[in-house]
Amino acid sequence: MIGFGVRVGLAAFATSLVMAGGPTSAADAARGKTLFTEKYGCFQCHGTQGQGSFVTGPKLAPNPMPYEALANFVRTSARAMPPYPEAILPNEDLADMYAYLESIKPAQDYKSIPLLND
Repeated sequence: MIGFGVRVGLAAFATSLVMAGGPTSAADAARGKTLFTEKYGCFQCHGTQGQGSFVTGPKLAPNPMPYEALANFVRTSARAMPPYPEAILPNEDLADMYAYLESIKPAQDYKSIPLLND
């Protein structure tokens, strides 16, 4: 029989494993793109592909920061970007936008584009 303290520890460990994985696998990148580029207007500062700009906002993609770090920043930002509490930006929407950022592939090297090598 497992004692209460061990059960609580196992539950906390299991929860940390689930949370470390980021948003649920049900996140929808296509919906996230629409939210990013239309509903919330994130593209205005971060670019349509999350490429960012030195002037307007940091690069978010490709290879976005871990979900937990992004979510924490979005929720608690005290910088030029205002914080977006869950009442304004639901967790599901944030997870979908993160899925969109994860779906963005790095730009191809220009050497792989024949026309640019002529």
